[in-house]
Amino acid sequence: MAKKAPRQTAQRILETALALFNRYGEPQVSTTLIAAEQGISPGNLYYHYPAKDALVNALFERYATSLDELLPAAAQVRHVEDAWFLLHSLFELSWQYRFLYRDLNHLLSRNRHLETRIRELVAHEVAAARTLLIGLQRAGNATSTELDVMTTANCLVVVLTYWLSFEYIRDPRHALEPEHGQVAALQGARHALGLLAPFLTPAQQTHLRTLQDAYTMPVD
Repeated sequence: MAKKAPRQTAQRILETALALFNRYGEPQVSTTLIAAEQGISPGNLYYHYPAKDALVNALFERYATSLDELLPAAAQVRHVEDAWFLLHSLFELSWQYRFLYRDLNHLLSRNRHLETRIRELVAHEVAAARTLLIGLQRAGNATSTELDVMTTANCLVVVLTYWLSFEYIRDPRHALEPEHGQVAALQGARHALGLLAPFLTPAQQTHLRTLQDAYTMPVD
């Protein structure tokens, strides 16, 4: 059991860092705070993660691994239900690592590793979105051009990347709190679904509107 302790400690530190980054924003959280929250010394934390960027990079790689497991499903999308499930899953994953999106510009300005990896990730997302749209297009015999496909694929990734920032701008005090997570994910998925309409048959467009109506939240 003793051999497993360092790995377990490293994972617990990551979970604590993720919770704090999500709650307060990465710029507001120091390694000293993470160590105190975890109940370990700063030296113990530095043994596993010698700088805060090491924590950020480790969390990003966990996120990227989960994303890489989801995106291949785009190749199997033939119906709006398939697209709905994938988009909803992507928004839920984004919520789990929401600090990356909330603080994206700040992180990219000082973390070269993240700057490189996020470009790769976005390219992967755009390619998956294109595959999803082509699958819908072929299943519905739609006549969209490649420009239509790529424009919509980019828009889907923009919504996925910046939806939480949009929610935060609209309600900075509450939007990214845990109790609002489901609403944020639902609203993001609802708007992303709306971009699919030109690639669907009339029957699927009707079903799309039914799915969107289920996502509609009452306004306070």
